[in-house]
Amino acid sequence: MSLTRKHLLASAVCAWAVSLLGVVSAASQAAPQPPMAENVYLNVQVLKGIPVDRFNDTMGMFASALLLDCVGCHDPKITSDTKAFAIATPRVRRARQMVQMMNAMNQMYFGGQQRITCFTCHNGDPQPERSPSLRLQYSALVEDPSSMKFFPDIAAPPADQILAKYIQAVGGAQRLAAVTSYRATGTYIGFDTSDTEVPLEIFSKAPNQRTMIAHPPVGPDLIWTHNGKNAWKYQPNTPVPLTEITGWSLIGTGIDAMASYPAALGKAFASWQVGFADIEGRQVIVVRGTNPNQSPVNLSFDESGLLVRLVRWTETAAGPVPVQIDYSDYRELAGVKMPFHWVITWTNGQSTIQLKDIQPNVAIPESRFARPNAAAPALAP
Repeated sequence: MSLTRKHLLASAVCAWAVSLLGVVSAASQAAPQPPMAENVYLNVQVLKGIPVDRFNDTMGMFASALLLDCVGCHDPKITSDTKAFAIATPRVRRARQMVQMMNAMNQMYFGGQQRITCFTCHNGDPQPERSPSLRLQYSALVEDPSSMKFFPDIAAPPADQILAKYIQAVGGAQRLAAVTSYRATGTYIGFDTSDTEVPLEIFSKAPNQRTMIAHPPVGPDLIWTHNGKNAWKYQPNTPVPLTEITGWSLIGTGIDAMASYPAALGKAFASWQVGFADIEGRQVIVVRGTNPNQSPVNLSFDESGLLVRLVRWTETAAGPVPVQIDYSDYRELAGVKMPFHWVITWTNGQSTIQLKDIQPNVAIPESRFARPNAAAPALAP
């Protein structure tokens, strides 16, 4: 089954539905450490010992590597009975074998580094191709601007020059320094709202604090928050409605929040590389920022110097998966240009944010960035 947009929706819903299977005590939910996958999901065999958020991202890796939705691997009865996710279908059993094989090869040949992943062989095909492709061999090279591979170009200008142009394009250092917070309102639409557009609020404070609250017409709010050190995602109707964000995802959500403050973003990385790429027929210049022991972050700028795409990677038990944020519809506020349209794409879904109003330099209490209360998720005023 090919992965169409509706199938991607099924994959995203799958992540929610699977989480309904676990039986977790209130005591385990209150533990200081995030719950492990085997304490939440039924019949976990080879993906034990990883937090819930990393388990869900691993499901996204499987979906992307094979271009299958949930029914592509799980029993068809999952559409009416969530307990059917625990059924060990032939593909589920094969997936367990593949994970064990992948781990063994990485341990044996790469010192435990995650050099071989699901995507290495499958490359978007449930049945890996055995024969070379003459079309690929003799066609023009087209680089993927979201590829984790990166080829610096010696003809590209230095990173500090590109970042300086970015600062100037959005208003200049002095005006940027004057904007230290904002409150925004708009709309959110995504797989987690069943493709229904809902009202959205964003509270942001420099350099990397941000809370986003989506208000569905029925039921509790959806909440994503990063307080500068820790991050959480609140999704109702799951046994662990409040998921703590860990690992590369925690670092990445901080970078996402920092993207609203270009001066801080330019100081966030220890080293830089520069190359060129093509996004939808237009050339962009890509600046890759790296820090020791962290995944890289690609920042793509158009000819005017504006940031049009941010790509980062998050760690899973089966390899790194990308998170891509596309920015457009830049508008000037208080002398500073900010993107009003965001498209966030990852292996478990896609969401679109359209901002309608941004109020800069409003007073935002720290309670807005506090850990959401799963029992009463509304944040303090």
